[in-house]
Amino acid sequence: MSDWPDGRTDDNRSGNRYGQGSDNDRPESARVMRHVQRPSVPPQPRNAPRGAAPRQHRPEPPQHAPAGPGGDATYDSGYNTGQVYGGGNGRRAGGNGGGGRNDGGHVQGPPPDWRRRIKIGSLALMVVVLAVSIGTYFWADSKLKREVDLSKVIERPEGGDGTNYLIVGSDSREGMTAEDKKKLHTGSVDGKRTDSMMILHDGSNGPTLISLPRDSKVEVPSFKGSESGKLYPGRGSVTKLNATYAMDGPELLVRTIEFNTGLHIDHYVEIGFGGFAKIVDAIGGVELDIPKAFKDKKSGADFQAGKQTLNGEEALAFVRTRYAFAEADLARTKNQQKFLAALASQAATPSTILNPFKLYPTMGAGLDTLIVDKDMSLWSLSQMFFAMKDVTGGDGTSMNIPISGIVGGYVVWDKAKVKQLVEQLKNDEKVTVTGN
Repeated sequence: MSDWPDGRTDDNRSGNRYGQGSDNDRPESARVMRHVQRPSVPPQPRNAPRGAAPRQHRPEPPQHAPAGPGGDATYDSGYNTGQVYGGGNGRRAGGNGGGGRNDGGHVQGPPPDWRRRIKIGSLALMVVVLAVSIGTYFWADSKLKREVDLSKVIERPEGGDGTNYLIVGSDSREGMTAEDKKKLHTGSVDGKRTDSMMILHDGSNGPTLISLPRDSKVEVPSFKGSESGKLYPGRGSVTKLNATYAMDGPELLVRTIEFNTGLHIDHYVEIGFGGFAKIVDAIGGVELDIPKAFKDKKSGADFQAGKQTLNGEEALAFVRTRYAFAEADLARTKNQQKFLAALASQAATPSTILNPFKLYPTMGAGLDTLIVDKDMSLWSLSQMFFAMKDVTGGDGTSMNIPISGIVGGYVVWDKAKVKQLVEQLKNDEKVTVTGN
């Protein structure tokens, strides 16, 4: 059978020859390419086991176009059947048909929208920060020991402008082991007494920190028992200020201070020996400049002059020492103010606040040992903390309550100056009264 159209054969090459410039007036017919069928996988027999690999099928050998004249197998007449190879909108395979394809023929997406990504990332970060902040707030708020009920305090003076905090350092050994007591030189006395008392006024003219010497001579007023609810009438008896705390706790201490000063106390905050030392250790110690060396066996103090970083044990010894000074308790109150301001300043630095490995231990150590009044919120406590930090700032003032002298072991207040001081605090005026 002939492979050439119109019944021509390979022998009929004289005259009109296909593909070699025929002079026939009819057009040359297009060479017909054979159809190549893709091999298919034969069906599996019914009894073949499940999961068995399909039987291999020997592929058919590739079909080649018939050789052109002269036996050239690569001969191409220049005509095709209309089939487009590589498909895709009439474009050749591998070609770049526009901005939607790359050199590999894959569809490219639009360029990344970095603005949108930044907005989403910022929003996600804000949500995380907000969630952590809210969680931290409720965690810290739950740790406050709201044990002091100021509603039991009777015959209270009217409040003024600003906020007044009574800050008390007690000699409570609660939670301390025998080893802790020995290390911190606290002894093993049962119960608790006030070791230091301060009034912090936070107002529009800057904070004012006023120390009340523990041996201050005060009159014990009428009061209602914090536990019994029994009313005890005032008899004009006189005692040292810290003794009123031992008599009936924080409520009577607040009642006595308000009665003898006329200043309304808004909030009460108390911390014991062990808690104070833990806070100092949690922030990595407090740097302090000690102007003169001193030593005291009772408190365990042994300090050289100059700048140094105090750990919890050393800090407690520093604020408790009084027998090493000629002014005794008055000198101690000044050291207490100096140290607390330094402690607050260091605890409020970014290295503490922004470092969760420092912030949470510090908050945990402090909040676990703080005793506050029932109306104290975490926000009010933070306000007190930052006011304490600002005491040493340009607008801050720290002082002892004005005194007229020491008589029979009592520290006697200067009543005229105390009255003037209280009026300035009530009216939230700049404090001009000076103390010792």
